[in-house]
Amino acid sequence: MKKISFYLILTLLPFFSNAQEFICNIQVSSPQIQGTDRSVYDNLRTALYEFVNTKSWTNYTYKQEERIECSILITVNERISQDEFKGTLNLQLRRPVYRTSYNTVLLNFVDKDFQFKYVEFQSLEFVDNSFTSNLTAVIAYYCYVYLGLDFDSFSPNGGTPYFEKAQNIVNMAQNTPEKGWKSFESQKNRYWLVENLLNSAYSSVRQATYKYHRQGIDAMYDNIETGRTAIAESIELLRKAYREKPGLFSIQLFMDAKSDEIVNIFSKASPQDKAKVINNLIEIDPANAGKYQGILNKN
Repeated sequence: MKKISFYLILTLLPFFSNAQEFICNIQVSSPQIQGTDRSVYDNLRTALYEFVNTKSWTNYTYKQEERIECSILITVNERISQDEFKGTLNLQLRRPVYRTSYNTVLLNFVDKDFQFKYVEFQSLEFVDNSFTSNLTAVIAYYCYVYLGLDFDSFSPNGGTPYFEKAQNIVNMAQNTPEKGWKSFESQKNRYWLVENLLNSAYSSVRQATYKYHRQGIDAMYDNIETGRTAIAESIELLRKAYREKPGLFSIQLFMDAKSDEIVNIFSKASPQDKAKVINNLIEIDPANAGKYQGILNKN
């Protein structure tokens, strides 16, 4: 009996070990780098894939179909030395919409401050409360941001524990020479992203995330008008935060992910609803005013 149980455990082990939080597509490209030593980028991709997709990031048990879909594209623009690189991160997080095959985008962002060291075939390690490398710190930071945004979209302020973990990484990174972690370097970097999300003065942004997704787009399967109304209310919540601080980074990221989707959602709204939502959208996202004005011409 013990022998049977042992073999049963061995058989099921791959299913348990793969039932982590993420289904994350990792890609590493180096179009500007000359030379024939290309294997380092393939090995980096493999190492990061295992790091993100097999590590347990929460205390929850995820079923295969519950895993969070996301992607991380690393573009290496410069090889500073044998084991040091500089490039960018393209980050996208998606969330399924209730009772549909449609995935809505929660985050679509390019981090341009990504410099890291990677020794080929060296295992990647990350431990909470310990800053060991910029490579794993940055990736872990965005994994926690992904988790926070995903949880926020399903329950009010559900992502707080994961935003706090991301903020802890920011705090530990204050003495590192690599850019992207410090408040004075930019108004739109890792420091300010998690600061905005945890700052109670802008709490209506996170309220908007929940209302938009759980009460809005998830509800549209049963009642389009009910869902559309909730999404309009979420945009009003964003306007509230915008008036607290125009140009807020977290609002910009929200709109970068949602602007096209919002246009589609309100293309069939009533003229009165269109006019109201367009005014709010133009106020909080003036760079895309022309796109929002186009809602009036759609039906």
